Amino acid sequence: MLEGVCTLLNLALHEKARVSHVLVSGQTPEWAAWLAEIGFLPGESTQVVALGPFGGDPLVVRIADSTFALRRAEAACVYVERLPLQQGAAE
Repeated sequence: MLEGVCTLLNLALHEKARVSHVLVSGQTPEWAAWLAEIGFLPGESTQVVALGPFGGDPLVVRIADSTFALRRAEAACVYVERLPLQQGAAE
């Protein structure tokens, strides 16, 4: 794995990141097209905004200006680069 790259599952709540790439298993090839269709494309900004009550499934994820619920298995396919914290930036 590239240094500084992790999956959506590894992000803390509200941690800002940028999509690096999507990598799906051979058992779920259709997920790549579906994730791209809803906006999980390289360079797009993203963050996990909430976790489901039962083991954190699903994750509520913001991608660009949209919000989606992803199952943990789907979120594990989305690789992101963590963005540095901006000092003094308003939240």
